Amino acid sequence: MNHSDFRVRGKTFATLWPKEKRGVVLLTREQQHRVTAAESAVCEPVPGGWGLRGATSVHLELADAATVRSALVMAWRN
Repeated sequence: MNHSDFRVRGKTFATLWPKEKRGVVLLTREQQHRVTAAESAVCEPVPGGWGLRGATSVHLELADAATVRSALVMAWRN
């Protein structure tokens, strides 16, 4: 796979997919629901099992800095 990942204590909390112009943050299901409800044009669950476990795509071309920062901080704190 050709993407960067970001880790805390060996656990991935986010990945960056530059060719697709998106990032993925690993949230709880509750956090994912809140983020996707508030930013439905920018954030969506990753398809399949990963999405059912909280993996959330962030479309970087559509996102503002505050949205990206908020999602990253939530994922990092988890």
